[in-house]
Amino acid sequence: MASVLVLNGPNLNLLGTRQPEVYGSTTLADVEAACAVRAAELGLSVEFAQSNHEGVMIDAIHAAKSVHDGLVINAGAYTHTSIALMDAVASVELPMVEVHLSNIHAREPFRHVSYLSKVAIGQICGFGAQGYLMALDALHVRLSTP
Repeated sequence: MASVLVLNGPNLNLLGTRQPEVYGSTTLADVEAACAVRAAELGLSVEFAQSNHEGVMIDAIHAAKSVHDGLVINAGAYTHTSIALMDAVASVELPMVEVHLSNIHAREPFRHVSYLSKVAIGQICGFGAQGYLMALDALHVRLSTP
């Protein structure tokens, strides 16, 4: 059974209460529950992690290499600033889908730049919590294709 790490970055622990007009009212626990259901439907194993600290996220990515077959990452604001996260994903050589709840390309100009997209197999943004399920679907296809 293929395994996926869903990694969330800074401030995503506040989903549901932080700027609901931008990020919606779905909580991180709701996202994780929906992902667990979708993963089971797809025959995937899924693990969740969230950190407000860049180094902890890097450590989780490094640890994923020996445990998981793919990554779903919503790095929050680190998407636009962290070359270190980009390098960590590149170094583990796991397929990764980048997810954002809001459409980062329709927001402030600084959010239009994503370092993670340079090492992602794809980016899903603007679909709210549904984007995580779309990411699992995409990884399932990638991991199932010889």
